[in-house]
Amino acid sequence: MSPKFKSWGVLMLAGVLLLSACGGGKGGEGAAGTGGNAQSSGAGSGAEGPANISWLNILHTPSTPTGPILPKIEEITNTKLKISWIPDASKEERINTALASDSLADIVTLTILDNSSVRNAIKNGMFWDVEPYLDEFPNLASIPEDTRRSASIGGKLYGIPFQKDLARNGVVIRKDWLDKLGLPVPKTTDELMNVAKAFTEQDPDGNGVKDTTGFVDRSDLIYGAFKTLSSYFGTPNNWRVSEDGKMTPEFDTEEYIKTMDYMKTLYDNGYINKDFAVTAKNDQQQAFAQGKAGIYVGALFDAKNLLILSKGIQDNMELALVNNITPTGKEEERAIWAANNGIGGLLAFPRSEVKDEAELKRILKFVNDLMDEEIFTLMTYGVEGVHFTADAQKAVTIKDSDVWKQEVQPFASSRPKEFGYEIHDADPLKVESTKLIAENAKYAVLNPAYSLESETFTTQGSELQKIVTDATYQYILGKIDLNGFKAAVENWKKSGGAQIISEYEAAYKEVNSK
Repeated sequence: MSPKFKSWGVLMLAGVLLLSACGGGKGGEGAAGTGGNAQSSGAGSGAEGPANISWLNILHTPSTPTGPILPKIEEITNTKLKISWIPDASKEERINTALASDSLADIVTLTILDNSSVRNAIKNGMFWDVEPYLDEFPNLASIPEDTRRSASIGGKLYGIPFQKDLARNGVVIRKDWLDKLGLPVPKTTDELMNVAKAFTEQDPDGNGVKDTTGFVDRSDLIYGAFKTLSSYFGTPNNWRVSEDGKMTPEFDTEEYIKTMDYMKTLYDNGYINKDFAVTAKNDQQQAFAQGKAGIYVGALFDAKNLLILSKGIQDNMELALVNNITPTGKEEERAIWAANNGIGGLLAFPRSEVKDEAELKRILKFVNDLMDEEIFTLMTYGVEGVHFTADAQKAVTIKDSDVWKQEVQPFASSRPKEFGYEIHDADPLKVESTKLIAENAKYAVLNPAYSLESETFTTQGSELQKIVTDATYQYILGKIDLNGFKAAVENWKKSGGAQIISEYEAAYKEVNSK
């Protein structure tokens, strides 16, 4: 466990998980129910037969899954599952309806929480506190203490946390362009800037036309380039806490300003696409694949997709993945922000559906089983020989991408844990990205306010953030100067930000007084 990770463990004892949720009723209105003809919503049956379990789940793909995956899961776990799939785009509306009508399911997938209805339901005890039962099940018992604390609400764990990689981001660079221009893989922020300059000015694709940029970015200060670059400059992850408990938002730090200055230099010199502030992710990736730019900052595993997109367009593309950039190149400066402290949400169990401890334990056993490698394999790759082949080292190759997308991919977002298994993708870029993402965990910087309570943040946080987001873009694009940006920060404070700071500091004090 890294010092950066451990240092915030104490902060995770109270507050509210920044989740908002999905929703819908059992078999819900407009939901597609799939599963084994469950006759009841409870986890009955026990040893005499399969347990009937209903699950209100989120669908991140265009259509609900067909094929052998669900029957296989039911067979292995001795269950009959009734899954009501809720399209991701309508999850907040559906959960509000489900909570209001008390029409939930044995398992409810909760993903993000800036939804006051969900937060109130959780704080009011609608869902089981599962922590007292975790150690009865081997996979659930292995959930790290830091993860449990990050996912806790008011000191209680109201569901099984989705465990995701702590820090997935880094830099993907055209290695073939570096080689053509005689440049090394950058290790410092200045070297990265020099690569961006060279990719813009020195015709790295050799077509004799000045038609490339260094960076290609998108309209996203979090999952685009900005937040990852800000990590490299030492910006805190959302909040910084001093030894005496004073909290400072990331945008009120010198490191944040350094990041804006870096991005402004890229923009002013044309080393980044001029329309980055209005570019969608798909357009960003297509531009990179088409050879319009040579530096992509985002999830390291995006490299595989970038290479796939380039086929037939940039067939000679070679990529380098970088996760160790700092201002000076010193190892001790390495840092990368942790997305949601590695928590992807909760699998929660409503007391209205799960009536007693015996029923809860049967459902927890099912979730525990989902974390076994056999079921992880089913939900990630499918059935061996049908959807994939694997070599002696458990390196997987998908046989038919279209079949996999229809029959397997919809289950991937439902895995309670996404890492730590022996089976793996055979693709070299995926192997490399997995390795670097695991390495990132040692340098991950957590958000110390992630599980703290602020009523003002709950009700006004999103709107207030727009003040700072707009000012950040305006500064980078040269529409306001530093004084203008600082004025926007003061406006944030006067409009409710100062109250958020005060509430977080009080919550922090309460946690540390226990």
